[in-house]
Amino acid sequence: MASLKLTINNQAHTIDVDPDMPLLWAIRDVVGLTGTKFGCGIAQCGACTVHLDGNPTRSCSVPVSAVVGQKITTIEGLSKNADHPVQKAWIEHQVPQCGYCQSGQIMSAVALLKQTPKPTDADIDTAMQGNICRCGTYGRIRQAIHTASAEMQSAPKMPKSTPKIGKR
Repeated sequence: MASLKLTINNQAHTIDVDPDMPLLWAIRDVVGLTGTKFGCGIAQCGACTVHLDGNPTRSCSVPVSAVVGQKITTIEGLSKNADHPVQKAWIEHQVPQCGYCQSGQIMSAVALLKQTPKPTDADIDTAMQGNICRCGTYGRIRQAIHTASAEMQSAPKMPKSTPKIGKR
């Protein structure tokens, strides 16, 4: 057992676990965030996708000791009210059927849109490859990603710096 410090969804967590424990189990069983799902255990289905420093990563195959010092984001960390543009588009296009793979699908889609704000169908197919949906909602997933992309493009941009107002 080792005492490890993790930052998950911008919150610090100190956990006492076997350093070889997969990150997925630390997130679900130790920290108690159950939105990230177990699918295959060999990083092939995408159900366990989280972001490590903004990059989509299959949490079932990464030892928890390897992520100390990295920013971990789970589906729960995307937004407080499930109002991230991708989450809203998922609902609008009725993407979830059984819903099991959806947190991993959404996390992969968010990473895609961060890297490629206006993806083509080919970009989406490439980025989402390896995220398996047993219900076959791939067409809806693609539509939802395009919808989220359009919403994110039309959202007002925040200024990179705020002018300082002060006395002269």
